[in-house]
Amino acid sequence: MEMKQESLDNGVTLIALLGRLDVDGSQAIDLPFSLATTSKVGKFVVDLSAVPFIASIGIRLLLTAGRAQARRGGRMVLIPPAGMGEDVLKTAGIDLVMPVAKDLPAALAALETAPA
Repeated sequence: MEMKQESLDNGVTLIALLGRLDVDGSQAIDLPFSLATTSKVGKFVVDLSAVPFIASIGIRLLLTAGRAQARRGGRMVLIPPAGMGEDVLKTAGIDLVMPVAKDLPAALAALETAPA
């Protein structure tokens, strides 16, 4: 599992995850992902489009970060994995905590309209 981080306009941080978000993948990025998403209050887009598999531990990692941002007044939006990834996230209820957008433009728009 790899994690790439990039600063975009308007103070948005884009975090792209690449690889399987299973037990090993979640452990590999747990600390850097948690630090990136909880060390500051802000706007985050987490791009999962290059993640072919998400286990429950990966969903927990995403939910924990999304809830932490929401509690502190930040915002997080997910771009789902290809295929049935969006269905998996919605079945897990992740869309009740943070928006799930089809691509980066939709994610950026969701950040602007999401409640603080």
